Amino acid sequence: MRLLIQRVSEASVTIDKQKRSSITKGLLLLVGIEESDTKEDIDFLCKKTIYLRIFDDENGVMNKSVLETGGEVLVVSQFTLHASTKKGNRPSYIRAAKPDISIPLYQQFCVTLSEMLGKPVQTGEFGADMQVQLINDGPVTIWIDSKAKE
Repeated sequence: MRLLIQRVSEASVTIDKQKRSSITKGLLLLVGIEESDTKEDIDFLCKKTIYLRIFDDENGVMNKSVLETGGEVLVVSQFTLHASTKKGNRPSYIRAAKPDISIPLYQQFCVTLSEMLGKPVQTGEFGADMQVQLINDGPVTIWIDSKAKE
């Protein structure tokens, strides 16, 4: 499972010209799921996300987590995080899980993250053509792969 984390001052998802969800200060998470992902990957990434110290403390040092700041979280499915560009110029998405595997894992990721955060998370819509808008705060962008824990 791959996660692209962006610290944002605001973010939103629009589908068919209708705003689906939006947040203010917090995290925008783009989540890519592959066939071999399990609950263990979900737990690892959710825990890493809520405790990741990327928000400024009173001294302007990135020393606080989204949990400590009370920030909001917006989760968007992003199968293209598993794109392979090793061969040719057209990306291959063969490592990205098919919907029958990825939808339940995406939903479980959102539920687990919400439980760990202690409040609801906002989401996009799995498989939809989404327009994601954000103001990246910093900018701070971090990539984590649950298969590369070391």
